[in-house]
Amino acid sequence: MSNTEKFIEEIQNGYTFKGPSVVLGGAMIDGVCQTDTLVKLPLGTMNRHGLIAGATGSGKTKTLQIIAEQLSNNGVPVLLMDIKGDLSGIAACSPGHKKIDERHAKIGLPFISDQSPVEFLSLSDEKGARLRATVSEFGPVLFSKILMLSETQSGIVAVIFKYCDDHQIPLLDLKDLKKTLQFITDEGKEDFESEYGKVSTASTGAILRKIVELEQQGADVFFGERSFDVDDLVRINEDGKGIVSVLRLTDIQDRPKLFSTFMLQMLAEIYATFPEQGDADRPKLVIFIDEAHLVFDQASPALMDQIEAIVKLIRSKGVGLFFVTQNPADIPEDILGQLGMKVQHALRAFTAKDRKAIKLAAQNYPLSDYYEADELLTKLGIGEALVTVLNEKGIPTPLVHTLLRAPQSRMDVLTNEEIDAIINESKLIDKYNEVIDRESAYEILGAKIEEAQKEEHQEELRKQKEKARKTTTRSRSSSRQEKSMIEKAMSSSVGKTVMREVTRGLLGALGIKSSRRRSKNSWF
Repeated sequence: MSNTEKFIEEIQNGYTFKGPSVVLGGAMIDGVCQTDTLVKLPLGTMNRHGLIAGATGSGKTKTLQIIAEQLSNNGVPVLLMDIKGDLSGIAACSPGHKKIDERHAKIGLPFISDQSPVEFLSLSDEKGARLRATVSEFGPVLFSKILMLSETQSGIVAVIFKYCDDHQIPLLDLKDLKKTLQFITDEGKEDFESEYGKVSTASTGAILRKIVELEQQGADVFFGERSFDVDDLVRINEDGKGIVSVLRLTDIQDRPKLFSTFMLQMLAEIYATFPEQGDADRPKLVIFIDEAHLVFDQASPALMDQIEAIVKLIRSKGVGLFFVTQNPADIPEDILGQLGMKVQHALRAFTAKDRKAIKLAAQNYPLSDYYEADELLTKLGIGEALVTVLNEKGIPTPLVHTLLRAPQSRMDVLTNEEIDAIINESKLIDKYNEVIDRESAYEILGAKIEEAQKEEHQEELRKQKEKARKTTTRSRSSSRQEKSMIEKAMSSSVGKTVMREVTRGLLGALGIKSSRRRSKNSWF
């Protein structure tokens, strides 16, 4: 048996599964695609998570599109994070091309143009159904990790949540939380501390600054009502295809904290609400996180622990996570070790550091008798990748150089008119784009603050009136005392003498002669 025949037999055995599967492409050896030697992905292990990596322009986004549309065709709903804005074409049929036909002829797979049912979602001002969550739904632990708070600050946040729960004060958005911080450090400080203990104003000030930082990345738009129901991610259309929810994030790259906040909340919500699925022939939902480094770049150790825990546990809910990034090194090792399926596109070795990174990347894949992975990684063409998956027993399949099939849908973005047409038919737009601002902590505590300020103002006016009254009373009393003293002095003999002399002095100053002086002058 020749080396090629041995290779074909090994690949056919390694990539044949009892349960349903999808075709990713054709196996290659020595740069030649072996027709009808198909590389398949078993749907039953797609909840074991995966990695799609490769340099810019190597074709990883099209690989994402291929897998997503094949999942949709098999009744599996998909959520795509469209950060670069080039995944909307999955909603339109491919126009076909001569080169596509040539590629599929090499693989031994007929090309069929098709499209997937799409729902557009948005975190910001992009067109689509708005995704929101309330502060209360995050809970104090998760919210503290998002803000990267210290242990003391996290304790204060926990007490604030407890205070609002005890007094039936809804925490819906960030302005609710800011108003609560203001209330417990000012007008409501005495009552709060009598029940929950003293709170440092320095700590509440630090928490407030963290909230403002989150607001500046657009989180004030994300927090609020109506909360997004994650069950709306697992819908099937009337043709039995899974709905592909495309989350448009083209304006999110400079706001990584908002992106990681959304991701963590959504995964936590899915884990909390989805029932245990156990072993099934296909996943309930598959999530593709493009530009995955944005999730991890600014994550604190506590936040990383939370993400790692969710990645490990969420597969029991029938949910698969696929991280799409340029280099496997972008993914923390503890999470990378949880990724059962790996599709590695070409890496470029322009520097010594790049060459070291390629050698490390090659160590993430099974050893092969047919390839030197580190060398092959620099020679892969566009639309080619090294692939390994988990078979139905959880064992990695042989590493295989794969010529990937072409997407059945359009490999280009939709026009604004096409996007508008899809949005106009959406069943979620009216549900989630309605503005809801019911009474919550901001209004309730705002009213208490206003009432306290009015009472304080009235008390200040009362004090001022009392002070004025006392001043007037003292003034009247002083006047009476002075008058009494003068009267006493005037009635005394000394007083009378003084008054007589004063009167004489005044008369003299006025030129008036006394009667005694006039009598004396009359003798002459």
